[in-house]
Amino acid sequence: MARIRVSRVGEQIKKELSLIVQQELKDPRIGFVTITDVEMSGDLSIAKIYISVFGSAEQKQDSLHGLEKAKGFLRSEVGRRVHMRHTPELVFVMDESLEHHAHISKLLNDVKTPEQDT
Repeated sequence: MARIRVSRVGEQIKKELSLIVQQELKDPRIGFVTITDVEMSGDLSIAKIYISVFGSAEQKQDSLHGLEKAKGFLRSEVGRRVHMRHTPELVFVMDESLEHHAHISKLLNDVKTPEQDT
């Protein structure tokens, strides 16, 4: 039963953070950021937020740095919107799964192409 609550709180934080990042953050370093997943610790004290950024490696680092600088604002807004006794600490992690998926798809397409010619 507790695991269901942890999952629901994580989804609510993901939804609220997505809205805050899109609509309220005005930092020019933060580019096209997508929150892909939120993992909550069992005691709801830490929220690990996986983000994906469209752009170069430098833009990804700038966006991650901008989010780290805005962590206090983001945490206070999440605490205000998601009514919890203690607001979890936010930890931002770059999610490379989309790039990995695209790379694997490209490799599979490259392998498939020579077979079709024979």
